[in-house]
Amino acid sequence: MTPTRKRRLIAIALVLLAVGIAAALTVTALQQNMTYLFSPSEIEAGKAPVAASFRLGGVVLEHSVRRDPSSLKVDFTVTDRFHDMPVEYTGILPDLFREGQSIVATGRIANGRFVAREVLAKHDETYMPKEVADAIAKAKAARAAAN
Repeated sequence: MTPTRKRRLIAIALVLLAVGIAAALTVTALQQNMTYLFSPSEIEAGKAPVAASFRLGGVVLEHSVRRDPSSLKVDFTVTDRFHDMPVEYTGILPDLFREGQSIVATGRIANGRFVAREVLAKHDETYMPKEVADAIAKAKAARAAAN
């Protein structure tokens, strides 16, 4: 092998190695930033991560919203009509947030309750986020299979 070919081969190998390292770092960063959606039934079944952030989807249970009059803290319950999950949120809720409406909240589990850092509400009476509808359908199917 001539010295020129050897240098080219080393340069190509170094470029391929750098591209591989960059791709691995990108995939790792993307995996760490992904937040999966879980229903209260899936959380009850232990499918949700314990220490990581994830999204909770469901319907705000009727008569469950309690607001702290001295702060922006709000406690409410999210349900998929089979299991319930208490939620704690501090901040301004979306205008469309109300009982009986679908929401998606991002946060993590702490002390047996979901501590949300962001709450998104559906935008009209007929819309339910696809992930929430799928999670409720999965919970319904699991409930039917168990009975």
